[in-house]
Amino acid sequence: MTEVIPDAPDDAPAEAARDIVQRGLYYDELEVGARYLHRPGRTATEADNVVFSSITMNTQALHLDAAFSETQPFGQRLMNSMWTLATMVGASVSQITQGTLVAQLGLTDVSFPAPLFHGDTLYTETEVLDKRLSASRPGQGIVTLRHTGRNQRGEVVALASRTALMWCAPQTPEETR
Repeated sequence: MTEVIPDAPDDAPAEAARDIVQRGLYYDELEVGARYLHRPGRTATEADNVVFSSITMNTQALHLDAAFSETQPFGQRLMNSMWTLATMVGASVSQITQGTLVAQLGLTDVSFPAPLFHGDTLYTETEVLDKRLSASRPGQGIVTLRHTGRNQRGEVVALASRTALMWCAPQTPEETR
């Protein structure tokens, strides 16, 4: 969605330029059962794996040691599953939560049913599972989302349920966040 912010007074000619700010969806705009396909996908690289594993202090040889990984069941290095989770959630931001999220409340039911390797492309989709208005925070609602990550062959490589506190749509232009 976009917010249109006029840069000219109301009495300006109709051809006046407008600024458009991209945003996610407000609580009111999210529909239970809707599924959002986030594109483009993200091709996982060796650099992603090494940098992410290093900055998060994850020295797991399955991510960093090619010779060791060749002797393990998958025969090659695995992408760091936390990179996969973070990238999956990140892929949803511009379409769902950019500027409309108050806070992430939690992640549950995280699983990685198949491996992701260097060179695989991660495609993410998000389904709205549930939503309710907050009882204690007027103008905000709680939304439960399920993120699914698939590789380029359509195999599910990651799943996560996410609970988010979202802004409700502003009632007046002055309330636009």
